[in-house]
Amino acid sequence: MALRLLMMGTGGFALPTFRALLDSPHDVAGLVTQPDRTGRGHHHHTNVMKEAAEAAGVGVFQPAKANAEDSLDRLREFAADLFVVAAYGQILSADLLAIPPRGAINVHASLLPKYRGAAPIQYAILHGETRTGVSIFQIEPKLDAGPILGVVETEIGPEETSGELEARLADLAAPLTVQVVNDLERGTAQGILQDADQVTLAPRMAKTMGEIDWSRTSHEIACHVRAMQPWPMPYTFLHRGGAAPQRLLVLETADVEGRPAGGDNLEPGDAIGLDEARLIVRTGDGFVEITRIQPAGKRAMSAADFLRGRPLSEGDRFGGET
Repeated sequence: MALRLLMMGTGGFALPTFRALLDSPHDVAGLVTQPDRTGRGHHHHTNVMKEAAEAAGVGVFQPAKANAEDSLDRLREFAADLFVVAAYGQILSADLLAIPPRGAINVHASLLPKYRGAAPIQYAILHGETRTGVSIFQIEPKLDAGPILGVVETEIGPEETSGELEARLADLAAPLTVQVVNDLERGTAQGILQDADQVTLAPRMAKTMGEIDWSRTSHEIACHVRAMQPWPMPYTFLHRGGAAPQRLLVLETADVEGRPAGGDNLEPGDAIGLDEARLIVRTGDGFVEITRIQPAGKRAMSAADFLRGRPLSEGDRFGGET
């Protein structure tokens, strides 16, 4: 017998799963998603989950506080057997989780118990992981700690950004979620307890985390540049003699073979002007080349385009604003 489901999700990561459930034999009773963003800075925001629900004729509920008493009453009215949660954006209370008879499952973008929390994709890339995946688990009041009901793994591409990886994981999550829901409906789902000794955390990202620390190793800086895209974006400031610091987004980097001439006596963040087309920077253990960059208020461009007309000079350096 098909289950009656309530989807809880907001971001694009949840969208393939939502569509897969709509196409499954199960009955999607409604969508719970974050309230529409209004006011300054949000005029271009689109809730893709809400749009998909409306297109499918599925009712939408957008509580500011899902755990409030009036919200709980509304959630009960959906009469769902199971809540399916993916990138919803609010912590769910024990009272809320007690509403559906089959409980609630969460679609999480990491190989649990590693990277519990709000930003598992970013932290996996930031820490240099080469593999990750999606874990679906039974939600318990403790953060991302419930028994695991299904897992799919994948390699992380050596140049893959957080945004690119999220899109791939979203697609991998969709069939896995349907499989887990089917197993729950048949009574064949078997939860595997997480190993508490292997837990790592991935808390919400802060905007300031985008700043590049040039004293880190070249590999760590390359991981940082990939991890911070599309948010909060990796940035630094270029200091040139006699000019105000210029804020730059660093979009791509490349390894530097060997030790460039003139680089031995430089400090982390110091720039090397080998020619008019390359941006090479001293790091904590070597050198890294910036290949794609975006000056504040301008389009993204190659390093060669950026340097055209004004190549690096001795003493130019990258670092903080001051």
